[in-house]
Amino acid sequence: MDQNVDITLTVNGQSVTQQVPARTNLVDFVRYELELTGSHVGCEHGVCGACTIRVDGEIVRGCLMLAAQADGANVETIEGMTENGVISDLQRAFHERNAVQCGFCTPGMLLTAEELLQTNPAPSREDIREFISGNYCRCTGYQAIVDAIERVANERNG
Repeated sequence: MDQNVDITLTVNGQSVTQQVPARTNLVDFVRYELELTGSHVGCEHGVCGACTIRVDGEIVRGCLMLAAQADGANVETIEGMTENGVISDLQRAFHERNAVQCGFCTPGMLLTAEELLQTNPAPSREDIREFISGNYCRCTGYQAIVDAIERVANERNG
């Protein structure tokens, strides 16, 4: 029998209080309970990056974090980052550089790219490749993704 726990967290600026089974992972909670389906479930082992979500300002693998662990936290999904415009320049660059094909990896890739640019505003191409190496993309071959992130870094730095 799965025990339920009460959680209260802020998701994309909105307070959420809900009872969830203790074993519910964070990505399933935001996808199925909150209907924020931008973050995807891929490998379910924290390897592919499709489930990437921001918790208290840092990216996490939503498949490896329980919703109960996010109790009291500030959670941002791709929907929140899109709505508040934080990643609009990254979205534009991904589109213009054709760094988006099937789109499955894109939400996690965008959140990862934003984290990189916040921690290293002027990354080299090697820095970009290393930082996004935990996000799998089976469509683009990564070149366009690296180009898009590099372009935004250059634009943000004038």
